[in-house]
Amino acid sequence: MNVIVIVIDSLRQDHVSLYHRGHGPFADVPACQTPNLDRFARDCIVFHNAYPEGLPTMPVRLALMTGQWTLPFRGWEPLRDTDITIAQILADRGYTCGLVSDTYHYRAPGMNYHRHFHAYEWVRGQEYDPYISAPTRRRVDDYVNPHFDQQWRRRIAQFLANTDDFTEERHWFAAQVVDRSIAWLKGNRPHDRVLLWIDSFDPHEPWDPPKRWDTYGQAGYRGPRIIMPMGGAMAQWASPEEIRLVRGLYAGEVALVDHCLGRLFDALGELGYLDDSLVVITNDHGHPLGDHGKFLKGADRMYNELLKCPFLVRLPGGRNGGRQTNALVQFHDVLPTILDLLGMGADTQGMHGRSFRPVLEGDADCHRSSVIVGYHAGADRCVRDGVWSYVRRPEGEPDELYHLVDDPRETRNLIDEQPEEARRLAACFGPYFFRGPIREVKGVQGRYEMGSASVE
Repeated sequence: MNVIVIVIDSLRQDHVSLYHRGHGPFADVPACQTPNLDRFARDCIVFHNAYPEGLPTMPVRLALMTGQWTLPFRGWEPLRDTDITIAQILADRGYTCGLVSDTYHYRAPGMNYHRHFHAYEWVRGQEYDPYISAPTRRRVDDYVNPHFDQQWRRRIAQFLANTDDFTEERHWFAAQVVDRSIAWLKGNRPHDRVLLWIDSFDPHEPWDPPKRWDTYGQAGYRGPRIIMPMGGAMAQWASPEEIRLVRGLYAGEVALVDHCLGRLFDALGELGYLDDSLVVITNDHGHPLGDHGKFLKGADRMYNELLKCPFLVRLPGGRNGGRQTNALVQFHDVLPTILDLLGMGADTQGMHGRSFRPVLEGDADCHRSSVIVGYHAGADRCVRDGVWSYVRRPEGEPDELYHLVDDPRETRNLIDEQPEEARRLAACFGPYFFRGPIREVKGVQGRYEMGSASVE
């Protein structure tokens, strides 16, 4: 069995149309459509409750590649000599392993995440990748408003310089990643078994889709093309029209990525990989678009827009395809599951993750009873069980509790009405995960003691 893993950075679950079923995440921005992901999902097991644990970009990939927790142990750091990755395990079992990515953090000096891959291809120029040293030929002022300081302007200038020569859709990063992946799959088809890890940095910001996909949030807008939002309170740096524009640019970037993936999916079928390959499609996390007042990732943004992940698994031949499950899984469960499906279950004994193969086989519809998510260096934590979401805030701030079924936008904090649910979730994980001793749940109106029914 071949293994193909596709990671799509910063892809919000509610922007994949098979999840939102035609309803946009914002009343004033039409939902982007993802027909190729929707089509491919018909032969997949679709997960509605897949979560990262240690955020953001590189800690998530470490968990995916090693099957180990990162949240209480590891932050953003290089691959260690003691880390055993999917490429190392499968290479030792006779797999030919390839990595294709424009996620430039992989190849940053010393990161070493390409270790044990037989071949790795880097698409240069994403985000602030120091790729082009010549100044951009475009006016930075056309891409910022007066609130952007020099640091933000330098970042945007680097991205503009990297992409000054993009004139055709095939130049855009997602298209380059797909083209190189298809070429690798063609060239390596003669091998008995292959692993291909495809990692698309888009739709990560900056968002600058080509004209065909630049159709959301544009009507009547005449201001600067803000391709890179700032991370503070959005009301302090953007007008309502600019917010609509930025959200629309993200939607266009998602639509572009889906279009490019369509060519990859077609190639998988034409080359016969769909018959003999396990395909996993996911992201690393979503992306806040001002849902709770801020754009960009951050330790305090413990809500659906950042945490809910699209997660699709296609078994060889599309077996069990079309199933949808609410089973709770986390990303350190992915590698143990892959190895279990390959008959290498013994190799998972030292991993923190647990195989959810029974969910894929239709023998179960549950896996974990609760999950925890946060930043290694942050104090905020989110604990969920599929119905409730408890957000533990730093000392001095009230905690939060949301009923995810009735309130998926997480607009009504029920911490004072349902403190027992917050206490229950807080008790699911010990002080090691919370970076300190377990303390009482903190409501808006009072403080609720852990392990007690008393309310002060």
